[in-house]
Parts: sequence; structure tokens; C-alpha cells
Amino acid sequence: MQKKQVFNPFLPLNEYIPDGEPHVFGDRVYLYGSHDREGGYTFCMEDYVVYSAPVDDLSDWRCEGVTYKASQDPVYPKLKYMYAPDVVKGNDGKYYLYYCMGGDYGIGGYTGHISVAVCDTPAGKYEYLGYVKNPDGTPMMKYVCFDPAVINDNGTIRIYYGTQYCDEENSGLRDVIEDYLAKNAYGELAEQNDKTTDGVISDHQALEALLNDEMKKVVQNEIEMFGRTKEEILSYPDSINGAITLTLEDDMLTVREMPKHIIPYRVKGTSFEDHPFFEGPSMRKLGDKYYFSYSSWLNHELCYAVSDHPDRDFTFGGTIVSNGDVGMNGRRAEDKLNMTGTTHGSICKINSQWYVFFHRLTHKSDYSRQACAEKINIEADGSIRQVEITSCGLNEGPLKGEGIYPAVIACNLTNGNMPHGSNSVYKMPFPNVNNLGDERFIAEVEDGTLIGYKYFDFKAVKHIGVNVRFENDDNRVVFDGPVRLDERCLEDEAKLHERLEGKAEEGKSFSNTGDVKTADNTGAGAEDKSMAHHAEAGLKDKCYIDIFTDINGDAVGRIALDYNEEGILIGGIYAEDNEMKNIDLSASKQSMQWHKILTAVNIEDGTHPLFFIYHGDRKIQIKDIVIEL
Repeated sequence: MQKKQVFNPFLPLNEYIPDGEPHVFGDRVYLYGSHDREGGYTFCMEDYVVYSAPVDDLSDWRCEGVTYKASQDPVYPKLKYMYAPDVVKGNDGKYYLYYCMGGDYGIGGYTGHISVAVCDTPAGKYEYLGYVKNPDGTPMMKYVCFDPAVINDNGTIRIYYGTQYCDEENSGLRDVIEDYLAKNAYGELAEQNDKTTDGVISDHQALEALLNDEMKKVVQNEIEMFGRTKEEILSYPDSINGAITLTLEDDMLTVREMPKHIIPYRVKGTSFEDHPFFEGPSMRKLGDKYYFSYSSWLNHELCYAVSDHPDRDFTFGGTIVSNGDVGMNGRRAEDKLNMTGTTHGSICKINSQWYVFFHRLTHKSDYSRQACAEKINIEADGSIRQVEITSCGLNEGPLKGEGIYPAVIACNLTNGNMPHGSNSVYKMPFPNVNNLGDERFIAEVEDGTLIGYKYFDFKAVKHIGVNVRFENDDNRVVFDGPVRLDERCLEDEAKLHERLEGKAEEGKSFSNTGDVKTADNTGAGAEDKSMAHHAEAGLKDKCYIDIFTDINGDAVGRIALDYNEEGILIGGIYAEDNEMKNIDLSASKQSMQWHKILTAVNIEDGTHPLFFIYHGDRKIQIKDIVIEL
């Protein structure tokens, strides 16, 4: 039984725990993950902290404190940050933490080994133990050591790790290598020369002579990314890329069964072709089936695959969740309902209910990610249907249709042209979750922005409103950290300039596909009290927020945010006597203040989503949404 309501993101709003690996140990569920900095300039800038909750009350999360510091790893400070970890209970009853180190913008994150720390309790102070090593004691560096996940499979400790770039397959490099192997190691030339040993290429010069310029570029990129030599890159008879598994001895460090691919690294013609593995592997065992979840190359989704075996024969199952709801009801990537970007997480059974844990993006980057969760169902045939992202998350039902809620729990936030996250902080303007000090709010809300909350249980609601202010130079969030612009970021900037110059589709705000309509067809009426007062005042509509419970239906209310020539905003504040009051939201002395503006609404009792669509020639910021009976 929950003591209180819980919503997405389910941790404190100043906390950023992405790459979540939830595990039930005893009567509590523990969330392990990376630790981003609020408004950070790169990934994973903070030391590991752990949150836990009773399995019977997922509203009651507590911080267990810092459990492990990057400075405890001998690699520090050459590599300063700890990336996505996982924890497993060993056969000796102790808890083992597996992780990899990286630098700014992920540089160096593919070049190291898998580190290990140990603790007597799930969320105590972990101590550095060592690194995953070969039987001869050297660091295990086969394939790319990245994003380790681990399970105790009835006494067998299995690690899953790796990353995959599809350039080898797309360029034809993999075809050349495998053809070379077939001829030299296994074919007609094998008896004539000693170019290979057990399928491992030894004459790299002969092989390199067969590569075209594109293939050589792929090899050079892998040398730089993975920190390996050309000879090592070309020596793999399969590929250095892909999802990998190995098993460990009881010392939790030494490799017992050597690494191997668990799903195809060549995806064309396989069930993984449209959703190739990228990173973030995680494994769960359901009965006698193994469920492998991962972040796909599409980058905004967690996918899964199923097998009867822990190390082979996996078949793609589908998408579990997308942080832009891409794929839900046929939604296209260009119609995503949020800024999308890296996602990483896992599934977990807590008190008989299955959940998927993932993260969302804030601060216009991939560097400040927050933990979210949704209920999922394992169908009778073992499949998992994609779930939509909501504001309810771990709550036992819809949120109560009454009270003040942080605006930043919005599960949909789009202007119709939201970018896909890149390894940078975007400078281009678009609606986003952000902060100034201890205040967190939705910033850069521009004309046509949709803000959505799913779901509320409405009963006898009379007024809905927002705590709002106009955005200006005094309160605008300006990122002042180091800026790295990658190719995707520059492409999105160019698209924005095209749109602003009128070269893109005129009037487009967000696409009328599935459950979302265009801002030019909101169906807004003029019947509610706010609009009546507005008309009586004889003011021209300039800025307003239409309210919907059915995005394809008519508006149930309108919040007027009009202002006169002096920039004085005349809004819909309701005093106790229900009289309108004029308020100044734009004057310098008021620019940091929030103002509650309400409107009368006509909402049928029941469970509904709540959508706000803003129209206006000035940007606004929204701190809270207000629901009054």
C-alpha cells in the first residue's frame, strides 16, 4: 500500500540516475545506475548513489548515500567518470559492483577493462576489488568492454557487455574479412599457406590490401574509438562489435568461459535488422526463458529478445518503451512526443508486478537524465507489448485530480520539431525541462508547444491553471559550460533555421498522427469563464494556453496570458471573489516571480490525460500545474 503518490520521474527532482538496473534484494528494491549532474556538460559526472524502496511501497524511495567514488578506481583521474553499472549477489553472499570508466563526452569509455568493487550489503560502502581478468591474470579486453550487466544464474555468474556500430557490415568490411577467412583458414588456400591460426587472421597486410577506402575509414574509426591496434581490429574472425557474454569463477574476477556473441553482429536478414543492438545490455530470467534487453541503434528505445539459453539463439521480441513514444500506435520518429536520446534500463519484477525502468532527457542534452518507470505485462505467449510513457509511472493508479503538481512531470513535451539527443548540449531553442538554482520548470515554451500529463482521476474539477511567467533575459536559462557540437546537433540547428526562415512546412507544430493534432486545429472554443472575461475586457488574443482532456476533441478551457503595449500581462487569476486581476509578469522587478493563473474548466468525471497547448508571440516558463475542485 502506497503512503503517497509517486510520479515520473520517481526520484527527487534534483536527482539524475540514468541507466537504471533495479534489483530486489530481500524486502527492498535497489536502483543502481550512472549519476548525472543537474545541468552537466558531459555524461555521469557524479559518484554512484543508490536509492531503494520497500517492495510493497514504491512511493517511499530513500537515498542510501554515496556508495562508491570514481577516485577509488586506480584508473582515476586518467578517466574521471564511472558509467552504467550493475550489481549482483555472489555465491558468497557479498554484493559485487561491475562498471567501466570514461572521460569527457565518453572519450576513453570503450578503451578500458571492466572494474569490480565489493560490499557486504546491497547499498553500503563498496571497496575496489580489481578488474575482470583472464586466467593468466591479464585484464580481459576481448571485444569492447562497455556497459557491463551481470546475473547470478543459479550459481553461474554471467556478465553481458559490449557496443555495436554497424559500419563493418554496411561498408562491406565484414564480407571481405569473412571471405578472406573462408579461403585462407577454412578453404582452398588453407593448405598452401600459414596465414591464419584457428580462424584468427595473422597476415594483416594481405587482408588490408583487399580493403577499399570506406573500409579503411571504418577500421581507423574503430582504432580511435576502441583504443585498439589495426592488427587487433582485423584479427577478429567475427567482429569486435556486438553484445557479448562470459562467465566468471567464484572469485568474481576471473573468466571461466571465454567471451562470445549472444546475438547476431551481422543483422541484415535477421529479426534484429530494424532494431540492432547498440549498448546497455541487461539480462533477466523468467522461468526457463532468458530475456535480454538493450538500447537499440535507434537510440530512443529499449528492446528485448528471448531465448531458451543464456548465451545464444536469441530472437528479437520487440520494443518495450521509447522515451519519445515512437512506435506507439504507429507513431513515427519525426512525430516523437519528447526530445529523444540515449536510453538504458531493464525490467524487474517487484511484488508480483513487472516494471520497465528507463530514463528521460532534460536540460537540452543527454547529460542530465532522470529515472522513470512504467508497469509492463508479460503476456501468456511471453511477449511484452510496448508501453506508453506516463506521468503516473510507479503510482498504483492515475494521479489524483486535485492539487499542485510540478510541471516537469510532463510525459509529453513537444513543439513538433523536437531534436534527437546528441553528445552535446543544444543551443537551439525548444521546450525543455530545466532549472535555475532550486527551481525546476519547463522553459522555452513557444507557440504551438504541447505539454501532456497522463493520467489524472478527475472528480468535480472546477479550475485548472499554471504557475507561469514570461521568459526574458532575467530568467532565461543560459548554459555556461563547455560546449561540444557533434554532427547531429549541427544538422538539427540547420533544420531549425530552415523552419524559422519559412522553408519548412508552413504552420506545422506537431503532427496529426495517432493521438496528437496540429496546433492550428486545437478545436478551442470560447465558452468558458476565462474566455468570457477576456472578451469583455476587449483585448486582442495574444498569448493563451488551451486545455484538453482529449487532444482530438474540443478545448475544455483557456488560460489567457494577454499583455498590453507596455508588456503588462492581463491574465486569468481568480481571487476568492472570482474576479480577474491584472498582473505584471514582464516588468523587471517581477521577472523572477511566478504567478498562478486559473481558468474555469468543463471536465467530465473519470480518468483522462491533461494537455496544454500554448499559443503566443512570447515564450513562457511553467513551474506548476494547478487543479482545483
